[in-house]
Amino acid sequence: MTEPVSSEWTAGEGDADERLVSARYTTDDLEIDRSLRPKRISEYLGQAKVKESLSVLIEAASGRNEPLDHVLLSGPPGLGKTTLAGVIANELGVTMRTTSGPAIERPGDLAAILTNLEERDVLFIDEIHRLNHSVEEVLYPAMEDFVLDVVIGKGPAARSLRLDIPRFTLVGATTRTGLLTGPLRDRFGMSFRLDYYATEDLEAIVRRSAGILGVQIDEAGAAEIARRGRGTPRLANRLLKRVRDYAQVRHSGHVTEDIAAEALAFFEVDHLGLDKMDVRILETLTTKFSGKPVGLGTLAASVGEEPDTLEDVYEPFLLQLGFIMRTPKGRQATPRAYEHLGLKLPGGAAEGQGGLF
Repeated sequence: MTEPVSSEWTAGEGDADERLVSARYTTDDLEIDRSLRPKRISEYLGQAKVKESLSVLIEAASGRNEPLDHVLLSGPPGLGKTTLAGVIANELGVTMRTTSGPAIERPGDLAAILTNLEERDVLFIDEIHRLNHSVEEVLYPAMEDFVLDVVIGKGPAARSLRLDIPRFTLVGATTRTGLLTGPLRDRFGMSFRLDYYATEDLEAIVRRSAGILGVQIDEAGAAEIARRGRGTPRLANRLLKRVRDYAQVRHSGHVTEDIAAEALAFFEVDHLGLDKMDVRILETLTTKFSGKPVGLGTLAASVGEEPDTLEDVYEPFLLQLGFIMRTPKGRQATPRAYEHLGLKLPGGAAEGQGGLF
């Protein structure tokens, strides 16, 4: 069986990559993260309904010796979209070719990738919502009819050639489904959204990763890390590695609940998984702007972060916890945020919010 092949690139740049609880890859963690990835569906923990559906579809496609229909995976960063694409390739017994939307700059780049695929291979495109329009136009006939339209020459002498390409499976991953164009989205035969993981699933993932890394950890220690993992396996694994380092230097190396809590407090990750930047965002909304709605650009400038990073990396978990809300006038802290920070709720801030929480 062929193992998935993946290229090396960093999913994001800037300060967000340096956060302990960032959902994005850093170069130092990339190889370790790969070693922790499950290879088969039976090893993939969580996302039970998605796994069950994929198992049926993969078995059916394999039985007919056909490529699996194209698959779109969506959801916040760090939930296992890349891992699941590799699992699909392994279950099909084919090679996975990996790239990303921003890396495919010209139609010729995509044509080169498609013509080098083998029959039934998996092509994984991360951040597929960032494909440019001209590249998308080339992808449409490739997905539907497994053909590649090539234009030779320019002007009146230009002519079009249609080339057959191997039947393949496209697995696209996106964190922002709304940015996908309708024609591209409609060409996927299956669409799955990955949800945040339950604490019990994260705990099982932490125990599995600890076994691979050779970390001695008890159930209470794994549970403590899982509770602060923000429902995201990538973050839980990252916290595990930092707790391992702390336990090795400050203790005997064995991770217990108390040592895990001590380590995460040392790295400024609170009991809900919030780090310094998360707290800074909440403090900016509650204190600096007195609980009033704040535009995304203004909030980003106030905390020293890019608006896109704020929206994609920081906001989802704060929204999930109910600490901030998006209003027509901007972002606004909720009563829960004031309670978490130990602040008194301003009289006007509670109006129109209390019934929501």
